[in-house]
Amino acid sequence: MSNGETTETSAMLELDDIQNGVLHGRPSPYAGVYILLRIDDQHAGRELLRRLIPALASATNPSDRSQEAWVSIALTFQGLKALGVPQDSLDSFPLPFQQGMAARAQILGDVGENAPENWEKPLGTSDVHVAISALAPDTERLDAVLARARKSYQELSGVTAIWRQDCHVLTSEREAFGFRDGISHPAIEGSGIPGSNPREQPLKAGEFILGYPDEMGQLPPMPRPEVLGKNGTYVVFRKLHQRVAAFRQYLKANSSSPEAEDLLGAKMMGRRQSGAPLAKCPFHDDPDLGADPTRNNDFLFEEDDAQGFKTPPGSHIRRMNPRDAKISGFARIHRMIRRGTSYGSMLPPGVLEDDGAERGLAFVFVGAHLERQFEFVQSEWMNKGQFFDGPTGDKDPIAGAHDGNGGFTIPQQPIRRRLQGIPAFVVTRGGEYFFAPGLRALSWLASLET
Repeated sequence: MSNGETTETSAMLELDDIQNGVLHGRPSPYAGVYILLRIDDQHAGRELLRRLIPALASATNPSDRSQEAWVSIALTFQGLKALGVPQDSLDSFPLPFQQGMAARAQILGDVGENAPENWEKPLGTSDVHVAISALAPDTERLDAVLARARKSYQELSGVTAIWRQDCHVLTSEREAFGFRDGISHPAIEGSGIPGSNPREQPLKAGEFILGYPDEMGQLPPMPRPEVLGKNGTYVVFRKLHQRVAAFRQYLKANSSSPEAEDLLGAKMMGRRQSGAPLAKCPFHDDPDLGADPTRNNDFLFEEDDAQGFKTPPGSHIRRMNPRDAKISGFARIHRMIRRGTSYGSMLPPGVLEDDGAERGLAFVFVGAHLERQFEFVQSEWMNKGQFFDGPTGDKDPIAGAHDGNGGFTIPQQPIRRRLQGIPAFVVTRGGEYFFAPGLRALSWLASLET
């Protein structure tokens, strides 16, 4: 069936061919690491894949607790070139992936201090070819699962490790700003993994995995040959520095009490720091609800809070996942699998001065459509305001690319509240677009003979 052809068939997912890390939820707490490699010799690159493949688990048993520690692998467009992938196959990948993240900077809002020339090297350069990610419930099991992968490249000349980022999720599951993270997960047809919102219908597998019908009833464009594209997906990696002290200073400067600071932060995020959504807890916090994965994402916006008196329309979580809102056509086609992991130490509670430490999120997106999912959400929902705030031009109050002139509107009676002068709380340190092939595709890549 050709790319873009409409189909009503919902084929069963070939879970034995999909990398485990694509669909599998992460343990909590956990330790993780991202390692970037450069391929200087295509034969060494293929040998690297041959050695890594036995260490990769499939998504066949998503509930198997023995798979709580695992390794995943993905490649950039430059990495596929370095492996010697035939040109007709390279040409079949979508343009954003071919160009890479740095070339898409204007679209993504990566300008000024976020611009690629300011990124942490080698992020955004043509040297980034392969990404290995490993995670486990603790550092001991992480070291064990990583040892085999590390041996695969350390013993090879022609393959060089050029960057490493350690990351983690704490027992509290809170990110650097202090909010419980990793709450919203979509259900994917055929995966066997439930979503976190019981009121959200499972999404078609083709929104996330190549080779299956998507929400439009079409097969997403897939790289050629079929063995290379089928059961693969695209992965976006971004290292995002969080200016925690600046965020706390802004809340304090625009509030009359610590309680008001907490509420203002919740209005900007859309959730209390405990994870309790404002849609369920508009007047008081409920830590028990926030910590309960069966309840903390069980809500809609249009049904529960159409005017935004509970959760402001421009708040972070409402922008990133509008749920049942009728904006920009069909919100479901922009749905993302988002995996955020923290790096660096937490700024101690109450500290208002920046200690100069690097801390933030290693952001990961998984999906079949780079443009209509990640790039659309980043450019239109995060960094533009007309869908959520009308003609104000506001950006996401938490993660938007602010320059100190931004605003944020909080609907309330009798008069709405309007905040001004929002600085940048999140700064891009770099990133890249990757392709995570299916297991059979990795074998095909490893056996190339060009």
